[in-house]
Amino acid sequence: MTTAKRLSPGFIVAICFCIAALEGYDIQAFGVSAPHMAPELGLNPGQMGWAGSAAMIGLVIGALTGGWFADRVGRKPVLAVSVAAFGVFSVATAFANSFETLTLARLLTGIGFGGAMPNLIAIATEISTPSKRAATTTSMFCGLPAGGALVSLLASNAGDALDWRTVFLIGGALPLLLVPVVLWLLPETRPDHDPDADRGLARGLFSERRALTTFLIWVVFGLDLLVTYLLLNWLPTLVVAKGFTAADGAAASLWFNAFSVMGALMLGWMADRVGFRWPLLAVFLVLAGAMYGLAQATALPAIYGFAAAAGFTVVGGLYVLYALAPIYYPAQVRAAGAGAAIAVGRLGSIAGPLIAGELRGAGYSAGQVFQSMVPVVLVGAVAVFALMSVGKPVKD
Repeated sequence: MTTAKRLSPGFIVAICFCIAALEGYDIQAFGVSAPHMAPELGLNPGQMGWAGSAAMIGLVIGALTGGWFADRVGRKPVLAVSVAAFGVFSVATAFANSFETLTLARLLTGIGFGGAMPNLIAIATEISTPSKRAATTTSMFCGLPAGGALVSLLASNAGDALDWRTVFLIGGALPLLLVPVVLWLLPETRPDHDPDADRGLARGLFSERRALTTFLIWVVFGLDLLVTYLLLNWLPTLVVAKGFTAADGAAASLWFNAFSVMGALMLGWMADRVGFRWPLLAVFLVLAGAMYGLAQATALPAIYGFAAAAGFTVVGGLYVLYALAPIYYPAQVRAAGAGAAIAVGRLGSIAGPLIAGELRGAGYSAGQVFQSMVPVVLVGAVAVFALMSVGKPVKD
């Protein structure tokens, strides 16, 4: 495997952290801009929902294709094109003047996101030693909530004076400034090309007794992201439905997000020292308890505590999964394997908010929505245990 000598791993992690932060900024930018964007463009809630989902659909497409291309032409060029794409189309979002142009801009922005993510995972795997692999990956992806916090802070300070177009212009200009850094400074970590990799993505994912491993990775990713995005989208609303104020719901979301960063760092550190099995199994078991606690809690401090525990486990565990998935694939299909896991997992991220909406529409209380996630999380725990039992990590 060829690794770069010019930059220290710490500097490479910092560049990748910035890329992840800009992704997090743009993803959160749509949510904070929506109340201002919808009336200006004359969009109804259904149209806003489709425009918001377009980025997630694009991410699925980008993750599959970006990982596949990177295993053939290199991590660096595909990452640079992906960063440029989500920069250009974030700027395009700022100039959208209709439902159609907005949705197309968000779809193409999402393709850029998706192309970048598996390459960040592959780079983290390939620049780090096995003893620091999880910590390296989780450190990179802490950029996602950091970027989201940045745009939330910008929006909260601007208040009703927020210019949503400026938010997207900033979110598009910064990635474009980062493209030369990626091209000139970031090393190429892809190993020498293996002709066997050209036999298809399916062969890379399912040959050499990897079929069950790949399936279990997809299940774990999908269930984790289902719960993650249900909480990201519905936690404040469900807290309000329990009889608390909108400010209380926002505070619960803040606890959730703040502890997700702590969870990523601590769980990554732990996984490097004791392996992935027990930290990830504990993640899903504690998450099941947190969801049950949110279902039963009637006092605000308890809600904050369980929200913090949910963020620590479900988001922190997700970033550890980003470190786990690549180790089951040879270097020649590593980005494609990570991309497939991200793509399938994002189906869970699309399903989670929809499930919560359907349950609420069917008359479920906030507590019942939380409690309905407990068996989902327990299935995830079983899948983690099975993956750790049957999966065979690949040694480069």
